[in-house]
Amino acid sequence: MALYHFHVGQVKRSAGQSAIESAAYRAGEKLYSEYYGQVSDYTRKGGVMHTEILLPPHAPREYANRQTLWNAVEDAERNKNAQLAYSFDIALQNEFTLDENIQLVRQFLLDNFVSRDMIADFAVHQPDKKDDGIPNPHFHILCPIRPLNPDGTWGAKQRRVYREDGKFDAVPTTDWGKPETLEAWREAWAALCNAKFEEKGLPDRIDHRSYERQGVEQHPTVHEGVAVRQMEARGLVTNKGERNRWIKSANTMLRALRDRIKSLATWLTSTRVKLESTPSLEKLLMEYMDKRNAGAWSEKAKVGNLKRASKAVSYLSEHKLHTLDDLEKRLTLLHTELDEVKTVLGANKKRSEELRDCLRYAEQFKLFKPLYDELNAIKWKSKREQFKAEHESELRQFYLARRKLPDGIHIDDWKRELDALAHSNDAEYAKYKRLRAELSELLDVKYCIDRALDVRAEGRKMRPLAEERD
Repeated sequence: MALYHFHVGQVKRSAGQSAIESAAYRAGEKLYSEYYGQVSDYTRKGGVMHTEILLPPHAPREYANRQTLWNAVEDAERNKNAQLAYSFDIALQNEFTLDENIQLVRQFLLDNFVSRDMIADFAVHQPDKKDDGIPNPHFHILCPIRPLNPDGTWGAKQRRVYREDGKFDAVPTTDWGKPETLEAWREAWAALCNAKFEEKGLPDRIDHRSYERQGVEQHPTVHEGVAVRQMEARGLVTNKGERNRWIKSANTMLRALRDRIKSLATWLTSTRVKLESTPSLEKLLMEYMDKRNAGAWSEKAKVGNLKRASKAVSYLSEHKLHTLDDLEKRLTLLHTELDEVKTVLGANKKRSEELRDCLRYAEQFKLFKPLYDELNAIKWKSKREQFKAEHESELRQFYLARRKLPDGIHIDDWKRELDALAHSNDAEYAKYKRLRAELSELLDVKYCIDRALDVRAEGRKMRPLAEERD
């Protein structure tokens, strides 16, 4: 099944990360960090199928060596909280061979990254799957955030743009971190894969847009990650795994129930003319039951006919559905209930996302608050300006978090509300199952009514022949 996953993050010292260790892990290699004076050895890591470094024309040739490249990146960044590299995690397609996937990755990076004078260090992973699990081929990319000058030396990440009041804004020297650039990359990867699907004559397609942007009534699953999948494979139930099972079930049921309602509504329209002379649905089914039993060859067949038709009659009686109009009203009611469940799920999803954003901003606030306090403790204006310039990115994230949390930080309350929303989702899931069960009964009623109408039509055709023989 074609799938789309495209995640981007950063490798940064403020999070305790190292460019050398990140590169060693992704490539499955043993690399030495001159900055930290330590070795990162991931040579025993399995599933690394291919590694490669793509360089723009003006990059030093020695940067084709992974250890040389990332030590140079570490050396160029002196700030203790420096942002070192962009990190990408992108899904590959099971429908393509390993060589086809590698060629797609190389083409994607040359067209979208190297063409922007970026260095791209990529590694293709295909972890071993146990117990016939679904393969999870994917690739990682590491790109230095600091750009190269035309002469191959490291350039500046930001430049000062002075305002009329004499103050300045720190403006990035590249567009690599802009949202519209990321959007273009996401779209380019989807287009490249879809072109390959078409070339191979496969019907599969992927879309870089969210389900909401596509207009699809479906909830996105949570990316589980390697650790969660390994725990689930060992039989350990995790929160993410459990949530994904529920989401996938709800998505399937949402589509299935809507399809059933649409099918039944179409059937009602086409059947209405046939039932114009029928006094009641129960009587029609009872007539059908009598005729089926009269023609049954065995007692077992008679019992089977009786059970199926009597189940349909019981459903009609329980819900007081005597005519086709009653059946149509019941179907409309089920459709309304389904819409209500969908509305609740949508509201829960939106609020859950807001709460997770609050938790993320709270973490961001706490992470950079000491830096903000350190800035406020500096009395000399020139030193304050120098400190602000050196920590502009971190302070900007702090100010954003503070702005996003005008009512303060309430982590425990947010977590409790998330738990309450999870319980609400469970209740909506139970409603889904009830609706599914009733729609199954309705489909059984439809089957019996169709058979009854067929038997009645056959009787009308046969009657003139029987009278002629008499």
